[in-house]
Amino acid sequence: MSELWVAPQADGPVTAVVPVPGSKSITNRAVLLAALADGPSTISAPLRSRDSALMLAGLRALGTGIDEVPGAAGEIDWRVTPQTLRGPADVDCGLAGTVMRFLPPVAALVDGPVYFDGDPRARQRPMGPVLRALRDLGAELDSTTGLPFTLIGHGGLPGGRVQLDASASSQFVSGLLLAAARYDKGVDVVHVGPPVPSLPHIRMTIAMLRAAQVEVDDRTSARWHLTPGPIAARDLRIEPDLSNAAPYLAAALLTAGTVTVAGLAGHSVQPVEQVCALLTRMGAVCTPTPDGLQVQGSGRVIGLDADLGEVGELAPTIAAVAALAESPSMLRGIGHLRGHETDRLAALATEINALGGDVRQTDDGLVIRPRPLRSVGVFHTYDDHRMATTGALLGLLVRGVEVENVATTAKTLPDFVGSWLRMLDRDIQGRAD
Repeated sequence: MSELWVAPQADGPVTAVVPVPGSKSITNRAVLLAALADGPSTISAPLRSRDSALMLAGLRALGTGIDEVPGAAGEIDWRVTPQTLRGPADVDCGLAGTVMRFLPPVAALVDGPVYFDGDPRARQRPMGPVLRALRDLGAELDSTTGLPFTLIGHGGLPGGRVQLDASASSQFVSGLLLAAARYDKGVDVVHVGPPVPSLPHIRMTIAMLRAAQVEVDDRTSARWHLTPGPIAARDLRIEPDLSNAAPYLAAALLTAGTVTVAGLAGHSVQPVEQVCALLTRMGAVCTPTPDGLQVQGSGRVIGLDADLGEVGELAPTIAAVAALAESPSMLRGIGHLRGHETDRLAALATEINALGGDVRQTDDGLVIRPRPLRSVGVFHTYDDHRMATTGALLGLLVRGVEVENVATTAKTLPDFVGSWLRMLDRDIQGRAD
């Protein structure tokens, strides 16, 4: 068993200004676009985590020049210099969805073979739709089922119109769009199937492409047309990660406190308004301030019936709050979370119920009926960073929650334990017990 970390209880209302590292989603999109751009780019305040390190390593393996350079106020920026993409190359995807789904469309531009593999759980994550789409667009692959596979690049890709089912992950669409300006015909991607989850992430991709002067037509529902052409180099500062900010903001709601996530603005390429709306419905006051996004707890935590299909990354945080609320909750539209780092619906139900909760899985979500919780053993994380932060959040009000492998938070949130303790104004005792 991995080492255990006893999540600290809150002594009272949590009051803190919390810095949160840069967005994983923006960081990995930004460095990929920079690698395909028409000149060098500088990325400031990037996320330094396992997922972003895997993206850097993958792009470097394909020939991209990426250097660390001095930035403002002692920061270290990334200077990305596009180079001719080449093979052979090996890409380790780890457990990073953005790497395993974004880099194969880039590898189609490489001259030579590129081998992809990752962690054991990564081999179980959905990949088939994006690989079959690449094959239909002209790529040569030795498998279209998932990891591991080899893509044999021929220095370019015809591109054109393609249909795929992106109901398992919006990353299938984003991955194709991010590289498609370099395809001979661009792409015309048509989704066929159940609704695409996490649409804000596709909107983020489109906003970043347009900022790089790439023409994207998304006026037709479930269809995205991208015109071939250059990708403009641009310098970009990465904003704080909203999904990683959510547990800190929820801490204010649970403890009737006030938490501000520094530097997170009300207007963002991330779904800030949706997050605020959810926390407000659960009893918080959510306010953009000059210092960042602020959440104040009201002293009440209210259950809700919500479709989280567009913001599935928030489901673990919302589920933890719902388990501690005064009324039941129904979380819907998140069946796709079964294909994330773990089956998050099963994991959340199992671990909250092990604390004495009452969580029932449905086909596409969770029904949560609050009950008094107590720590009776290990809160398992299944190597999933969101499960680890869920355990920490529950531990604010439940004594002695022992979180297994809290270090898995390094996937997207380095130094989570230290940051959590600083929020609670505790000594930094981030060692596992």
